[in-house]
Formats: sequence, structure tokens, C-alpha cells
Amino acid sequence: MKLFLHWLVTVIALYVATLLLPDDLMAVQGADAWLAFTIMAIVLGLVNVFIRPILKFLSCGCIILTLGLFTLVINAFLLWFSSWLCQLMGIGFYVQFPWGAFWGSIIVSVVSFVFNLFIPDKK
Repeated sequence: MKLFLHWLVTVIALYVATLLLPDDLMAVQGADAWLAFTIMAIVLGLVNVFIRPILKFLSCGCIILTLGLFTLVINAFLLWFSSWLCQLMGIGFYVQFPWGAFWGSIIVSVVSFVFNLFIPDKK
């Protein structure tokens, strides 16, 4: 159930990001936009699980040197890479790198953080 809630939060965060950013930075094209949001959320989650730890390990020097700000670059790259994978699958979710990915990743992170505050943690 918790995995479903986090996935739903990611779908909502991607939707909010496409609402706030202009279409030349981040857009969804096609007849079924919600399908694009749901698949993009799944792809983004898988990319974050499998690729993000490798990138953070390889760039730990940059992350330390910039006091963690380099993670913004990693987040932007992962959002762009996820949208690229979706485009390869024929899903109409487009992120223009670098600014669309940068601002989109910040919006997705903030919206996800706010929504995750309301998800109970069973510890």
C-alpha cells in the first residue's frame, strides 16, 4: 500500500510540474496524458532505484565539494533520462534538458516532499 501511495505522489508531482512549467520545457503529448504520467512515474521510480545510487557513488566527491548541491544536477539528469526512456517506448512525456529537467526535478522533489509528509510511516 505504501509503494502505491508513493507512486501516486510521484504521478501528482509530475502533473504539477507540467502545469507549472511552460510546454517548451516539460510537456505531455498524446491523447491519454494520465497514462503518460503513470508510466513516467514508474520509469522514474525504477531509474531512481537502480541508477541513482551508482551516480551518487561515482560523484560523491562533487557532492561533498558542493555541499550537496550537485544532487540537483543528478536529479535533473535522472528526470531527463526517464523522459528519454519513455520517449523510446512511445510515451509522450517530454523534458527539455537542461532547464526543463532542472526546474522539473525541483518541482517534483518539493511536491513529493510535501505530499509524503501526509503519508503515515508505520514504525
